[in-house]
Amino acid sequence: MTQYNPDQYPKCSVPAADVARVKGLGFLRDKRTANCFQCRVVTGNGKLTADKLQAIADAAKSFGSGEVALTSRMNIEVQGIPFENIEAFTAFLSKYDLEPGGTGPRVRPVVSCKGTSCVFGLIDTYGLSEKIHHLYYKGYHGVKLPHKFKIAVGGCPNNCVKPDINDVGIIGQWVPVLNAEKCVGCGACAKACPVDACHIEDGKYVCATTDCNGCGRCVRACHVGALAYEHGYRVTLGGRWGKRVARGVALSHLFTSEEEVLAAVEKAILLFRDLGTAGERFADTLARIGMDKAEQLLLSDELLNRKEEILAKAL
Repeated sequence: MTQYNPDQYPKCSVPAADVARVKGLGFLRDKRTANCFQCRVVTGNGKLTADKLQAIADAAKSFGSGEVALTSRMNIEVQGIPFENIEAFTAFLSKYDLEPGGTGPRVRPVVSCKGTSCVFGLIDTYGLSEKIHHLYYKGYHGVKLPHKFKIAVGGCPNNCVKPDINDVGIIGQWVPVLNAEKCVGCGACAKACPVDACHIEDGKYVCATTDCNGCGRCVRACHVGALAYEHGYRVTLGGRWGKRVARGVALSHLFTSEEEVLAAVEKAILLFRDLGTAGERFADTLARIGMDKAEQLLLSDELLNRKEEILAKAL
């Protein structure tokens, strides 16, 4: 097996200042070459049309090595782009409403599962992710944060995109609501529950709310109409994957509208901008100030009322 040895690769012939500049634009140096870069093409919500995919393939052939890779955050990476081709490559992408990006201490591209089309999906993940992309990835692109800030949208508690290891995670929820008069105690709900949160007691459905993950499968299994659901969004804060792993903590409040969720995401960004210190991840900020204070701020309008002040202040 070939082992990695930094000395076996060519030295970069591009000035360090230019390497840093184009990294900020979404072009990362390919260590295997002296002057080639890999470009992260932002998808917005993990979904592209066939025309845009074709445009990326054409750009890879015309300006790069012809190779395309997928990143861990569902963006597309075009490989082998010589430094002198970066400007032309970017101009070509712009004709198809595509852009490079996704680097630096700012809001990163949103990751979405396919909950919109998945049989288990409880929310429109593509739609919500696209709104977050335009409002906060693009809308806050010029806002420098203490560190990178990652957002993931999951359609259900299967957590395929691992929302709770992102700085902000959003998880679709169906919280069961019982109409006891209709319940016949058949137990279909309990059989369907994947986390054993519900059972039949004295001939009626009972749910242990502390164990319920809001997947809604008991609701779908009920054939007598005894179970309805409260539609919502669970929001987690302070997740982190990497050298030091932290699992996000769920806010106690269940958000019941997209508008509420979008406001909470903006408040979380503002909280990080206001109280975070340079080089600190959001998980560390939350550990320092405490989740009680963070939840209090996210459930009030204090941060939004101070938005201009927060964005204007020095880190």
